[in-house]
Amino acid sequence: MNLSKHTRQIAVGDVLIGGGAPISIQSMTNTKTKDAVSTIDQIHRLENAGCDIIRVAVNDLEDAEALDQIIPAISIPVIADIQFDYRLALYALKHGVHGLRINPGNIGEVWKVKEVADAAKAGNVSIRIGVNSGSVKPAFIEKYRGVNPKSIVESALDEIATLDKFGFDAIKVSLKSSDVRQSIESYREFSRVSDYPLHLGITEAGAGMNGIVKSAVGMGTLLEEGIGDTMRVSLTGDPVDEVHCAKAILKSLGLRREGIDIVACPTCGRTEIDLIHLVKDAEDRFKALNFEGKIAIMGCRVNGPGEAREADYGITGGNGRGVIFKKGEVVETVDEAHLLDALIDLIERDHR
Repeated sequence: MNLSKHTRQIAVGDVLIGGGAPISIQSMTNTKTKDAVSTIDQIHRLENAGCDIIRVAVNDLEDAEALDQIIPAISIPVIADIQFDYRLALYALKHGVHGLRINPGNIGEVWKVKEVADAAKAGNVSIRIGVNSGSVKPAFIEKYRGVNPKSIVESALDEIATLDKFGFDAIKVSLKSSDVRQSIESYREFSRVSDYPLHLGITEAGAGMNGIVKSAVGMGTLLEEGIGDTMRVSLTGDPVDEVHCAKAILKSLGLRREGIDIVACPTCGRTEIDLIHLVKDAEDRFKALNFEGKIAIMGCRVNGPGEAREADYGITGGNGRGVIFKKGEVVETVDEAHLLDALIDLIERDHR
């Protein structure tokens, strides 16, 4: 479907969120923020991978002061993640962050929340209210008999109301759970009752394939329904993998067109070329190509020619030989050993 629900538009630095803006990809560093050199190095890797916004933990004054080194050294906006101490939010704002992630209820007294809201408003800095299944207020757990989409959503609306009292509305909201269905229903429910932009995520999704599948199912479902304005895939491991996964989710739904979309058959008893190694080699070598579009890599003569003809470029083969297609037309037949080289040569000639 991909008919995005219209939401308010806010900004994190120069990245627009909501209001029809492209869906941005976020990640979070796992370095100690006070170690500015390591943090900058990791953010550069994330930038190269395609991260649009980065979040860093600000746990103490040293972390806040390190922002003076970090922000000028990178090219994407920085969000400070603040848990309890309102003074750290104020310090982070003074040191130039472009966004805050807080829960007003964790900040404490109302006057502390007001100080943060006033300072953020003065600096044109947006705030993410991050509610997850572990931070639902006890009153709403009792009211709705447990942690569920209704109690999660009401917690978020309550946090919004706190900021709204101080005239602050540059807000985006996340409603994360490690339970995929609970996350989906929470985002759906919030989307029905509010037009604040939504930060999608499945919290504590885990590592490797398990985390990727949870994230793809949860966020992919919502994005296909038009729900979501920015996203973070939360994986246990290198945050660069989060960015690659997020880009793959968006590309699979036609929400990002950048780079190369590889279509490849799953292999079966009809496969007549070394397709597994061919696809792996292609994924590595295609990264250097100045080309955006679809490339089909097929392993037999049954589905191969038809699939390859639907792509911008395609290869299919069998019995030691391969055919190269371009826009549905056969352009060359080569030995299997030279198939990928010949395809890359053709693309490079076409896109110099």
